[in-house]
Amino acid sequence: MWKSILEQLSEYPARIKVVRLMIEHGIGITEHGSLVVGPVEITDLALARAAGVDRRSVRKTVEYLLSDETLKRIFTGLRPAGALLSPIAKALGYSVLEVRADPSAVGVLAGIASIIAEEGIPIRQASAEDPDLFPEPRLILVLERYPSGDAIKRMLRIPTVKSVTAY
Repeated sequence: MWKSILEQLSEYPARIKVVRLMIEHGIGITEHGSLVVGPVEITDLALARAAGVDRRSVRKTVEYLLSDETLKRIFTGLRPAGALLSPIAKALGYSVLEVRADPSAVGVLAGIASIIAEEGIPIRQASAEDPDLFPEPRLILVLERYPSGDAIKRMLRIPTVKSVTAY
């Protein structure tokens, strides 16, 4: 999806910034052209400031997205995934595991989750960054406690895993 959007908006770098921010944060569009994060409406100006563009670029982007049937279906259905717990995990008494792996590899999450399950550690949250949006995507797991050093060594033996960081 992202590659197709980049091709369509290649002549409009400000619009690309707006769309990228919308996808990253789950900012959708109503049928009437309002910007929304879940049920909360946000202004064109607020999105423009966050994207570092002019508010007219935001409005033109919204109009363009609504004019294309495929993009309209995507952006009128886009919703935020919810609160990411990793920045506040320590305050909640949890630990975080960041895994970098080949983003096209199959089974990385399954392999990591299996090792964590063998350790008897509940996973509170799992989030995987989109490789089309992030140059070095991460699998981010919020765990009820730290995995053992042996578990991390086993994770690093998964062929496509590049690094594992626990904090």
